[in-house]
Amino acid sequence: MDDNKLETISNLFEGKEIRSAWDSEKEEYYFSVVDIVGALTNSERARKYWNDLKIKLNQEGSQLSEKIGQLKLKAKDGKFYNTDVLDTSGILRLIESIPSPKAEPFKLWLAKMGKERIDEVFNPEIAINRAVDYYRSHGYDDNWIKARMTGIVDRRKLTDVWKENGITKNYEYAVLTNEIYQAWSGMKASEYKELKGIRKESLRDNMTDIEVALTDLGEIATRELARKHRPYGLEENRKVANMGGHAAKVARDDIEKNLGETVITTKNALNYKYLEDSKDDLKDKMQKKLRKNNI
Repeated sequence: MDDNKLETISNLFEGKEIRSAWDSEKEEYYFSVVDIVGALTNSERARKYWNDLKIKLNQEGSQLSEKIGQLKLKAKDGKFYNTDVLDTSGILRLIESIPSPKAEPFKLWLAKMGKERIDEVFNPEIAINRAVDYYRSHGYDDNWIKARMTGIVDRRKLTDVWKENGITKNYEYAVLTNEIYQAWSGMKASEYKELKGIRKESLRDNMTDIEVALTDLGEIATRELARKHRPYGLEENRKVANMGGHAAKVARDDIEKNLGETVITTKNALNYKYLEDSKDDLKDKMQKKLRKNNI
């Protein structure tokens, strides 16, 4: 999350507690709607304000109401109660629905972001430059950035082949990607992220050069095998994805044999940690994951 966005959010909620929960399966945050409403309106009856707004949104046929879920969140009395929650996109939509002066900086930021995306439609180079600037600002050197951009193109080539081979649903792409990761690393992508202590952040942006190279090798091998054998449908493509991942596993085994140590690491590029992850808890989590996967 960029510094401007962090500053905008900080100013918006003025340090007030916004309860949230992380869904590791969906890799998505869910935020307490009542807390957001209370922070924006300063209402002492935030729950009633939200109930009235929810009725209004339903009457207007707003799609936002369809995205509302419920999770048990801890209240001030220490007990857990069912609480209305929304994901990140839902919260942004909610902010737009509340007539609050505090929301104006955030609305302006959203408008600026929207304009930038429209500009990129007419000149895609703007998006590429933005990505390069982002990586440079986070300490990545130009050689790494160049390799990362190449990897993105290679990944797109793979998904294009999968599409030709009957893969159309998002969950199918995720299944095949996990098949490659599982074959060479012993972990699904979500487990790999957990090992590195990351959540929504890009896994490859937090890999070492060797980890990225093995991931790329698994995907390139899968792509060429899929082009050669033309599997069709999820199950046939899974077998080929496993073959591609196995090619990367052979390379990994050979490298580790000569190095005398594993090439899979817990290192990440983050300069922060999640509040609920204490240093000792995170270290224990990492060690368990390493033992489980014999890393």
